[in-house]
Amino acid sequence: MELDETTVMELIIHAGEARSLSMEALRAARKHDWATADQHLTAASAAAREAHKIQTALIGADEGCGKIPVNLILVHAQDHLMNAMLCRELAEEIIVLHREIAALKSA
Repeated sequence: MELDETTVMELIIHAGEARSLSMEALRAARKHDWATADQHLTAASAAAREAHKIQTALIGADEGCGKIPVNLILVHAQDHLMNAMLCRELAEEIIVLHREIAALKSA
């Protein structure tokens, strides 16, 4: 895989989508809309997987030898991906807490 602007932009787009969907899942959970929250988390996971595929291909092409030039946009893309992955994981945990609180309130 060759590093080009399109590849890096695809990584940013998928990562951004994953993060946005994770936040939408949290918003749905606050409203106790569990089905929508689950749908958003599933979609966030799919978007993160697409971004991760690009990242994995870039790492493989680099072979640990510096074959892929690291520039600011690539660093930015990596930052987006890591934030999206963390956001997705935290959203899932927070939604579990929202469900537990809702169950306690209704008991």
